[in-house]
Amino acid sequence: MSHPSLGLPPPDLTAGHPEAAAAVRAARSRLAARALEVALDADPAFRGRYSDLALRELLADTEAMVDRLAVALASGDPALMGGWAEQLAPRYRKRGVPMDDIIAIVEGLRATTATVIAPEAVPTLDAAIYAAVAALRWHRRLAGDARKRNPVIAFIYKGA
Repeated sequence: MSHPSLGLPPPDLTAGHPEAAAAVRAARSRLAARALEVALDADPAFRGRYSDLALRELLADTEAMVDRLAVALASGDPALMGGWAEQLAPRYRKRGVPMDDIIAIVEGLRATTATVIAPEAVPTLDAAIYAAVAALRWHRRLAGDARKRNPVIAFIYKGA
């Protein structure tokens, strides 16, 4: 146990599913590319919102998401993924990326990661993805998100 003034101890990376985390890390690039493809296929307008450079940046970000998901699987603590998703929102807000697009990528991770891990690790995967999506949905509602607004509501708030 760590000293109370020093914070919590680091997560135990053997407490959850370390073999599933190793499989996820080994297939990191493939999982990230496939998760982005799933998000692109789900929304036809997704590709039109981003240039090739922005899509490459999203792919690199998705690889980092896969790494964080592997840590959440290894420790068995889905809150690690949710806490990390909390920190993502300002970065994507500055880049003008809607939270809905990031949620689509994270949901793509749910579909692709389940193919490389053992069935007993899937509930931990689902809990980690759910924690991340819940955090991203909360940030979606805040002002400054780049999603398309309802024109009627926008007209009312302008007071025109």
